[in-house]
Amino acid sequence: MAAQPGISAIAVYVPRHRVDLELWCGWTGNTWSKVAAVVGRGFRVCGPDENTYTMAASAALRLIVDNRVDPRAVGFLGLGTESATDNSAGAVIVKGMVDQGLRALGLPALARDCEVPEFKQACLGGVYALKAAARWLACEGSGRTAIAVASDIAEYQRGSSGEPTQGAGAVAFALETDPRLLRLDLACSASASSYRGFDFRKPMARHFLDEAGRWGAGERPRDYPVFNGKYSTLCYVDEVIAALDVMFARLERDGAATGPAFWDSLAAVFLHRPYHHLPATALATALVWDMARGEEARGRLAELAVQTGVPLAEVLRQIELARDPGFDLFAEIRRYGPDHDPFAAANAVARQFRASDGYAAFARDKLGLGGELVRELGNLYSASLPAWLAAGLEEACERGIDLGGKRVLLIGYGSGDAAEAIPATVVEGWQEAAGAIGVRRALQDAVGLDLEQYEALHEGRAFPGLSGEPAGFAIDQVGQRNDAAFQDLGVEYYRFTGRV
Repeated sequence: MAAQPGISAIAVYVPRHRVDLELWCGWTGNTWSKVAAVVGRGFRVCGPDENTYTMAASAALRLIVDNRVDPRAVGFLGLGTESATDNSAGAVIVKGMVDQGLRALGLPALARDCEVPEFKQACLGGVYALKAAARWLACEGSGRTAIAVASDIAEYQRGSSGEPTQGAGAVAFALETDPRLLRLDLACSASASSYRGFDFRKPMARHFLDEAGRWGAGERPRDYPVFNGKYSTLCYVDEVIAALDVMFARLERDGAATGPAFWDSLAAVFLHRPYHHLPATALATALVWDMARGEEARGRLAELAVQTGVPLAEVLRQIELARDPGFDLFAEIRRYGPDHDPFAAANAVARQFRASDGYAAFARDKLGLGGELVRELGNLYSASLPAWLAAGLEEACERGIDLGGKRVLLIGYGSGDAAEAIPATVVEGWQEAAGAIGVRRALQDAVGLDLEQYEALHEGRAFPGLSGEPAGFAIDQVGQRNDAAFQDLGVEYYRFTGRV
């Protein structure tokens, strides 16, 4: 049997500055009941002395210290992010900070022969880093440790529909060939990808400069996302279903259960979570798509079609269209506009199913673990799925739920588009490692922001009264020289704050 590496430890870091979404609704005139139901309760904001690298390094150092990882055994450090501030280096910046912190704590540095790749595919970068770490262990890293870190800053223009779905944070994984938390089934994991144009993109900041090359007064340049919400949701659901189709084909190849039996066997499902409502929507739609596979399940699909008032034949035609390798969703949207839905009848049935008592019970059972805790985190982009997994395992441990030997499913997604579906098994004795994850610890000592403070931090400005350094690492200074003798313009220098 091929080696099945997996996760042995997890650590979480989030910035200390918190925006309460109920207060935010009062500032902006949004409806709190709607925001609470669809989005969450709050999100974190980086201070001017933090970025994606400092958060990643803080999470990685916490992982090593809390779980007594031998730094000399680490041969892989992968970073998944879409919030990098350097177009050349990536994970090696994180390695440098971690080494600085380790030495300050009297510990050895990370191994010199440690690989340091960075992965970018919107919100899927963290999952790609995780899979790459597991593959490295399976191919050449046996007996060593791999670290994968997902770190991101979700930041939107104020007044946009994306503003309440902001967030910032990092999640670090330690992986081993004999894991202590989760064993990843790479042989049955699945990928899907299709180019989707303008669903969600992040053009370089230079595109937001005016004709004179000026940025908005009082703000630091940043790469704000541009997105088309309804189309982005359609892409998310479509790509996730495509990855699940591939996963089911591989499970069938290995003689494993698929369809309803597979879903029933899962102790939990963890998905990419840009906001609270979307995972339940995607999973409901995936289950409706599954109903088209067999005659028995089609009976339930026919009932839903009648309840929805749409022809079953049209629903089946649209599901078949979605699975047609020759169908180009982006071309369809370019032809008919971003509000067009080529799967309108099938999605209407999915909404009907999502509103049913049966699905509500299913969602509570499969999506419940960690679900409330991550409503405090906001959107962490590539760290959203990792954070939910961390919260779910921590909650199960706190509640005494025995997950040993049970299966879970990880579903990642990144706009543009790509998706991953990874079955995993919780190993026996997982509770010790889960007890050290520390999601609640990461959420402690939050500094609640008022409107003026939030506006300042959103614009990258320091605010009097919000002093104090973050735990882990901070930006010490940014280089300014750009002359013939020496150049460090834009290069960030970091310092260890002395706290893990």
